[in-house]
Amino acid sequence: MLTTEHPPASQTLIHISDVHFTGDGSPLYGAVDSEGSFSAMLQGLVESGQKARALIFTGDLTDEGESPAYDRLRALVEPAAEKMGAEIIWVMGNHDKRPEFRERLLDRGRGTEPFDEVHDLDGLRVVVLDSTVPGYHYGELSEHQLAWLAGVLETPAPQGTIIAMHHPPVPGVQPLTQLVELRGQRAFAEVVRGKDVRAILAGHLHYSSFAMFAGVPVSVASATCYTQDLVGEVNDDGVRSTRGRDIHQSYNLVQIYEDTVVHAVVQQGGGRDVGEPVDADEVARRLADAGLVIREPGSASA
Repeated sequence: MLTTEHPPASQTLIHISDVHFTGDGSPLYGAVDSEGSFSAMLQGLVESGQKARALIFTGDLTDEGESPAYDRLRALVEPAAEKMGAEIIWVMGNHDKRPEFRERLLDRGRGTEPFDEVHDLDGLRVVVLDSTVPGYHYGELSEHQLAWLAGVLETPAPQGTIIAMHHPPVPGVQPLTQLVELRGQRAFAEVVRGKDVRAILAGHLHYSSFAMFAGVPVSVASATCYTQDLVGEVNDDGVRSTRGRDIHQSYNLVQIYEDTVVHAVVQQGGGRDVGEPVDADEVARRLADAGLVIREPGSASA
C-alpha cells in the first residue's frame, strides 16, 4: 500500500475577479459580453459539482458602480453559492462605488467609508481590504487601515490568514499598470511581514500573475470579462504595449492544505477533449487498484 504525500485540501476557495457588469447589461466597451461570460463560467462551475467554502470576488464587480449591475450580479451569484455550499466574500474594486456596493450587495446602507472586514472560515481568517481611492484608479491603504490590519494580525488564526484585496502589491508586466498600481507598498509590507498571512489574493490586472510580497505569496486572478495581451508590441526602449483581448477568461481554484496553499488557474470551458477522458468514478477505481491510500489530515507522510 502507498500513502499519498498530502491529505485532501481542508478547504477549497474560488477566487474570481474583474467581472465588470454594465448598468444596462450592454456589451462592455461595445464588444465584450461580460455578463454572458461570467454566467457561463458560473454555470460550468456549479454543473461540475464543485463544492467550495467561499467564493471570493476581488473587485471591479461592475464597470461604473451602477445599482442594476450589482443587482444582476447578486441574483446570479447567490443561488450558485447556495448550491455549492459557499459563503460569498465581496471586495471593492476601483470601478466600484462604495454606497452602491454596500447597499445592493450587503444590505448595509449607503456608507462611503472603506469596506474592510474579517471572515472566519472554520479557522481560516480572510481579511478583506478596500484598496480603492474614490475617483481614481490607483490603489492605496490609509494609515488607519494599516493600523486596523495590524491589530487584526496581532492574534494568529488557527489556520492562518488570507488577505483579499483588489490592487495587487506586485510589479506589473505592462508598464502602463504603474499608473494604477497600489501605492505605499512598503508600509503595507511592514504590517504583513512575519505575521500568519499565508496568501494575498488580488485582481485588477486582467491577467494571472504570481509573486512574493513581504515573504507572502501573492496570487492575482485574471478576469471573467476580458484579459490582457502580454506578448504585444515592445518598442526599442523595451516598453510593452497594452491591449485587451476577449479570450482566455479565467478564475482561480484555491486549495488550503496543512502546510501550503495551492492556486490553480481555471480557464473558461471550450476546446476539444484530448486523450482518454477519465470520469471521477474511474479515477477513484484506478487509485484503489493501485493501492493508493489518501493520507489522513495530521498524519505524517511515509
